[in-house]
Amino acid sequence: MATARSSSVQDIRFCHSFDGVTIAYAVHGSGPPLLLDGCWLSHLQLDWTSPVWRHYLVELGKIATLVRFDERGHGLSDRDVVDHSLEARIADLEAVADHAGLDRFSLMAMAQAGPVSIAYAARHPERLSRLILYGSYADPLASSTPEEVELDRTFQALIRVGWERPTPEFRRVFTSLMIPGATEEQMHWLDELQRSAVSAETAMLAREIRSRADVRPLLGALSLPTLVVHSRGDRMNPFDKARYLATHIADARLVALESDNHIVLEAESAWPVLLREITEFLAPDRAAAHEEAVDGDLVLLTDREIEVLRLASEGRENDEIARRLTLSVRTVERHLQNVYVKLDLHGRSARTAAVARLLSYGADSSD
Repeated sequence: MATARSSSVQDIRFCHSFDGVTIAYAVHGSGPPLLLDGCWLSHLQLDWTSPVWRHYLVELGKIATLVRFDERGHGLSDRDVVDHSLEARIADLEAVADHAGLDRFSLMAMAQAGPVSIAYAARHPERLSRLILYGSYADPLASSTPEEVELDRTFQALIRVGWERPTPEFRRVFTSLMIPGATEEQMHWLDELQRSAVSAETAMLAREIRSRADVRPLLGALSLPTLVVHSRGDRMNPFDKARYLATHIADARLVALESDNHIVLEAESAWPVLLREITEFLAPDRAAAHEEAVDGDLVLLTDREIEVLRLASEGRENDEIARRLTLSVRTVERHLQNVYVKLDLHGRSARTAAVARLLSYGADSSD
């Protein structure tokens, strides 16, 4: 069970998808759960200290329990994978949500994760409270001109010949498209992330299969609050992709960011706008979680039981909890048994279910 910790620490966990592929995911922050299905260039460990991604992780962790994962074939997930189909990627998202114990949560899709998250939302409407689509699309090649199709083939050739070279000239093409307004430090970091996150073979295969994803027929079935945010000058996914999403999802609201960057950077004026929009969009979930934590069955727990459960949520074993609180292991066990009884939980999954209850309520030290 992966659970929240402070914004300065992330817990990395592993689960298995339908076909046995191991998916790595990380959890940090506090508040109602937000599952982030990120862009295809991700590496849980490297992103944590990244000059490109770090501000996202820090700020989102302040308003939500952030759960994010490396796509199959990428980062800390299993690398030698050949099935990158839409169905496999939906199954990966399902596996992460289930393993993390997320009964109901918000979902944020970045870039290529759009079709996966849209399909998940259509299949599991009871699991989602809100949907955020950032720099994304429903079909990557819809309405593409012949020139754009040819450009896509050129990108594949660049990956084949230059992805794993020690010098970044070929990878810099992708970097310049994603973050044209970046500093040299940020560009260099993204240059290096590309070959660290995924092999050239997997990058080509996954990218080619992703280009076939088309979930446009599902958009009309979505009936949950949806926020579509997109940079006007995005060179990876044109702004028209966002307009299409907002037009065809009933409860969608479109926010145009004044940026040319596919990944909005911390120093640009669009960043506080993006953060404000996400914070305000998730505010009802946070308010509901706080009210439920006060009025729900967690109120039955003593302060000490909450303290023990919170340490258990950090993945700590009973003996470590005992040392932290200067208690005997037997006393810790008794506190946990009391928690299970009060929450009406039974069997081997009681600990996992109790921790999931704590996270779903967004309980933290400020409650």
